[in-house]
Amino acid sequence: MINAQWQDQLSTGLAVMGLALGDDQQRRLLAFLGLLNKWNRAYNLTAVRDESQMVSRQLLDSLSILPWVTTDHLLDVGAGGGLPGIPLAITLPDRQFTLLDSNGKKTRFLNQCVLELGLDNVQVIHGRAEDCKPSRPFSQISSRAFTALENLVHWCDGLLANGGEFLAMKGQFPDDEVAALPAGWQVKSSHSLEVPGADGERHLLVVARAADSR
Repeated sequence: MINAQWQDQLSTGLAVMGLALGDDQQRRLLAFLGLLNKWNRAYNLTAVRDESQMVSRQLLDSLSILPWVTTDHLLDVGAGGGLPGIPLAITLPDRQFTLLDSNGKKTRFLNQCVLELGLDNVQVIHGRAEDCKPSRPFSQISSRAFTALENLVHWCDGLLANGGEFLAMKGQFPDDEVAALPAGWQVKSSHSLEVPGADGERHLLVVARAADSR
């Protein structure tokens, strides 16, 4: 049964963000949120437990980076409960998404989402970023509440294609993390994200190898 409050919050939030999604996409987004809420009770997938905040802090927050997703195949590293990977995959059905996480419980949940939601464009990998050996590197890698930027570029360097970029989602602008980026890496751009219904700051940092942005 569809949660009427969630349905209203989603349709209103999408309108504010200027996103026109079909009924089936909205249904899948809400079905995903229902699965996340159900499994979260046992698997601790997300810290958000207030149902009135879930649409904003999980669905709309994930979709706020849509304008910067330009690749045909995105890697979502530290995918956890599927944020932002699953909402992005539902919204962009013609693109491929690989979700990587080292926690077996979380990848079991992600595989269940793929099965129940019929997400043919999503692949789930259980493993550590440092040990992942894709057939080809990714031009974009997303990260949400995963780790500091320094760790992100260190652990995932081998997964990023030449000329590729990290899409790192953060709360407040992480000045200390930016300052700690190792030599050879830089923030290409940063963007303040507007998420309807969400309190606090949200930022997207686009990080790339310094040589790639010359």
